[in-house]
Amino acid sequence: MSVATLPLAFAAEHRYVGATSRSMILYRPTGLAELKLVAATDWTAWPPRLPDQPIFYPVLTLDYARKIARDWNAGDSFSGYIGFVTQFAITQQAAARYPVQFAGGRSHGELWIPAEELTEFNTQILGRILVVESYPGPKFAGAVDPETHLPTRFADLEG
Repeated sequence: MSVATLPLAFAAEHRYVGATSRSMILYRPTGLAELKLVAATDWTAWPPRLPDQPIFYPVLTLDYARKIARDWNAGDSFSGYIGFVTQFAITQQAAARYPVQFAGGRSHGELWIPAEELTEFNTQILGRILVVESYPGPKFAGAVDPETHLPTRFADLEG
């Protein structure tokens, strides 16, 4: 099922703040390592997938992104023991190219972008990728700025 053919009830239930008829808001739960790579692009693109990551999967709802960032990224050493929820907009035309996949339930909708199409997908991002929430886990070393949702020493960590 593509975004363009989502049932009306699902589409109405998952209307995105800031979305227009020509754009769609997506969310991406991520850890510190990936976020540093996004920052290196001036917050305009997602990094290439690692060899064991055949797809890039932004999610359709803020609640689902929160769940992954809080329950998975915040407990993962590669994620730096912190989960971030990012938000970004893509063109409706780009969104319609990818089928919606449901990972475990109707509230867990994702777009699956093949790794080899991520560079093209990035050209369809409108504006910047925003960090909207963060979830430091118990093993996270540091503090988080409540306004930016970034670690207070994020600039030091980028390099």
